[in-house]
Amino acid sequence: MTGTDPARKRPNLRRAARYLLPYRRQLAAVLLISLTGTALSLYLPLLSRDLVDDALLGQDMAALVRTVSLFLAIPLASFALNVVSGMVYTKLSADVLFDMRVDVYAHLQRLSPRFFASRPLGDIVSRLNSDIAEIQRILAESALAWVTSTVYLAGTVGMLVYLDWRLFSVSIVLLPPSVWALVVYRRKLETSVRIVREQSADIGAFLIETIRATRLVVSSNAQTRELARFRGKNDDFVRALLSMRWLTYLAGGLPGLILVVSTGVVFLYGGSRVIDEAITLGTFVAFMAYQMRVLQPVRGLMGLYANLATAEVSLRRVDEIVDTEPEVVEAPDAIALERVEGAVALDSVSLSFGRGGAVLTEVGLAVAPGATVAIVGPSGSGKSTVVDLLVRQLDPDGGRILLDGVDIRALTLASLRTHIVPVDQEPYIFNASLEENIRYARPGASDGEVRAAARAAGLEEFLASLPEGGATPAGEQGMTLSAGERQRVAIARAFLADPAVLVLDEATANLDPASEERVIEGYEAVMAGRTTILVTHRFDLASRADRIVVLENGRVVEEGRPWELTRSGGAFHGLFRGPIAGRDA
Repeated sequence: MTGTDPARKRPNLRRAARYLLPYRRQLAAVLLISLTGTALSLYLPLLSRDLVDDALLGQDMAALVRTVSLFLAIPLASFALNVVSGMVYTKLSADVLFDMRVDVYAHLQRLSPRFFASRPLGDIVSRLNSDIAEIQRILAESALAWVTSTVYLAGTVGMLVYLDWRLFSVSIVLLPPSVWALVVYRRKLETSVRIVREQSADIGAFLIETIRATRLVVSSNAQTRELARFRGKNDDFVRALLSMRWLTYLAGGLPGLILVVSTGVVFLYGGSRVIDEAITLGTFVAFMAYQMRVLQPVRGLMGLYANLATAEVSLRRVDEIVDTEPEVVEAPDAIALERVEGAVALDSVSLSFGRGGAVLTEVGLAVAPGATVAIVGPSGSGKSTVVDLLVRQLDPDGGRILLDGVDIRALTLASLRTHIVPVDQEPYIFNASLEENIRYARPGASDGEVRAAARAAGLEEFLASLPEGGATPAGEQGMTLSAGERQRVAIARAFLADPAVLVLDEATANLDPASEERVIEGYEAVMAGRTTILVTHRFDLASRADRIVVLENGRVVEEGRPWELTRSGGAFHGLFRGPIAGRDA
């Protein structure tokens, strides 16, 4: 996607225009008020002619009072109308851009983990926040001004022609070189703005990454090195910013400076026409009043034209997100399963991330309702990918996944994710109270249900030890909690969701043996009669399953009951040789 491809600009502007349609009536009212104020302002310079010719040179006191009264009344009325239209329009523009931000945010939630793995988080946040804010700024400050400036310019040109067409012809001699300068520097400005946006997003991504890795940075004595990297990125940003500012001055100011020269020419030629009595002094004064005012909308339009470069860059950056097709799409005729027994099956499921070898190859797996199945295997064998497939964060390249005999691609996403709930190894904890985090999947759950879920997850004693109990804030990303406490909060959240199928993806990996035992007892009690899929590398947890499936290099290489695989000497035995030997001893 290039910055100079005109075919890419039109869809951006059309997409942005669609957000205006719901507000067309309010926009029409704002435009009418604004144009009324503009029309009043257009009449004001013509009063100069009446003041000079009729009141002063004609020595007419009544004309003087009338003209001065209009001089006072018109600006006040115009100011009031502009304030009303400006305030209403600013509110409308904020509403329009909020609608855009909501759409982009909702679209991000439909994208797969692969999208987020391929882009720095800071860049995504920059597009969602800074770029849309820049669009809103330009829309609020510039769009209405563009309409009123265009109308004001057209009206002013009309008055100049009406007063003296010869003087008008002289005044526009330097207009072509002014427009040429604007077009040339505006193109350069667009490229410069894009670079500034990218440098700013790069800084944001750097800050997010290094702040998250603060412990590693400090323990590695890398503070000075990271500060130097930060300074280098900031220097690049400042250089790009100064370049953009310089081009902004050239694009917005140089054309106006060229037009100023034409004003001097008009003074000379117009003054000579007054001396030759070809026009009256009042007409010349009025013409010059309009001539001086014509520079304002011309400069404004030139500045707005330059601002469009910023808007188009931001629009394209936002469109890059919106134009990213979701990998997982709900079928138009998707159904919702109200009641689920919990039978899960993977039928010849294959998946490749397109980076050389398959992640999963024709994986077959059948889990009976209420059964507990453990999926084990070395790192990189595809275990966690199975979890993403079960809740349709990803779709398989081949094969299908069934829930109670129904292809999950035929289900609504809400229905699927209600009945199958995963718990990750590194769960996300919001900056909210512990109870709010547990209630996240079921905001309407009762206090008793929350306590029961916390008890099943082994959190009861921990919550009782806190002065504020469940109302205790978890902190940013749950950083006030230990890794094990965060894990138990996530498990309690999953228990409260009351799924037909619970998927634990290394969900007890951060727990000590005693805590793990309490959690296991809790989930066995909660999930009694329901389906549980354990993705684990722990022998004790895997051995409690009804059946074990061993993955290697994306394939099922072994499956059976725990005691059968323990004695077989196969892949499972090789994976857990130490724990098995200790158990046998």
